[in-house]
Amino acid sequence: MIGYKFLAEGAVAPFTGFRWRIDEWVDAGAVKPCFSGIHACTVEQLPYWLGPELWEVELGGEIVRQSRKLVAARGRLGRRHDGWNDDLRRAFATDVLERTRRRFGSVPVLSGYVVDIERFRATGRTGLAAFAAARAAEWSAGPRAYERERARQAQWLAQRLGLVAA
Repeated sequence: MIGYKFLAEGAVAPFTGFRWRIDEWVDAGAVKPCFSGIHACTVEQLPYWLGPELWEVELGGEIVRQSRKLVAARGRLGRRHDGWNDDLRRAFATDVLERTRRRFGSVPVLSGYVVDIERFRATGRTGLAAFAAARAAEWSAGPRAYERERARQAQWLAQRLGLVAA
């Protein structure tokens, strides 16, 4: 199965510091989400894991699919998606900001999210900008609105990166 993995610069896992090598299998042994295993995501889950580099990862062995991630016993890093670059990150953060501003900028209890997103965008914290937009939607219309905003973000990313949802 092909999944996606956001890594820090140099193909480094952001949580463990593990440096991936292209096209080499990594055996994680046990699959225990958040504790052990190769963690990746589907196209629909991309907005939850934004980072500096986006890679395809081939997953093997036991694979556990959760609502926000995939976890597998084995993984092999494939190609890097060079389309996920500074320009696209800025465009994504701008889209998130403009949409949130249109929807909630004049709503006193929610306008603070717009300010937060502006700050996150300006400091390159794209993942936090996307999260804040989803939280504003949730505060406005409940948990389903949060999920709809995240789905919209995933669709935006998939279209611009040329990815197809599973």
